[in-house]
Amino acid sequence: MKVAIVKYNAGNIYSVVNALNRLNIEPIITDDATELMTADRVLFPGQGEASTTMAYLREHKLDDIIRDLKQPVLGICVGQQLLCKHSEEGDANCIGIFPVDVRRFQPTRHEDKVPAMGWNELTFPHEDPIFNGLPEHPYVYFVHSYYVPLCEWTIAQADYILPYSAALHKDNFWAMQFHPEKSGSIGERIIKNFIEQEL
Repeated sequence: MKVAIVKYNAGNIYSVVNALNRLNIEPIITDDATELMTADRVLFPGQGEASTTMAYLREHKLDDIIRDLKQPVLGICVGQQLLCKHSEEGDANCIGIFPVDVRRFQPTRHEDKVPAMGWNELTFPHEDPIFNGLPEHPYVYFVHSYYVPLCEWTIAQADYILPYSAALHKDNFWAMQFHPEKSGSIGERIIKNFIEQEL
């Protein structure tokens, strides 16, 4: 199986490579259209700032390539946010797979720290095969200042300041605000489930 990771100006790619290696998968890291289009699975991870990252994606036509992918695609962290319509971070128009806006956390109490950082619990408003085999209330690892509101594509939610979308699914696109590659055995199972998805 050919697994591709989108190469762009975002951090955190190599922790995803390491997570795939633990599953005996050697991914390719590429910004080549043909390589991405012909991969069996595509991961779109990263940490970064939305507007500068989108500028890079547009400059290299990667936004159009990602939008046109037909195989299973997984966005992680800023990858989730960039798959949405718009982000408050830098007032960025994004790829638009999920027609929802990304918003910045607004602390309401002294103890509300931004970015939200650490382990948080997932709940599942809808069943989705990408979460097969998980316990009822698993904990996963987050680091983020922006969030996707709850919407019709929410398949997992978390609560920090307010309830928000921890994961989304629409057609062949999955997206997660948390870091499965840093979430121990729970995250490893999620990545394995994604690799095994059939459309």
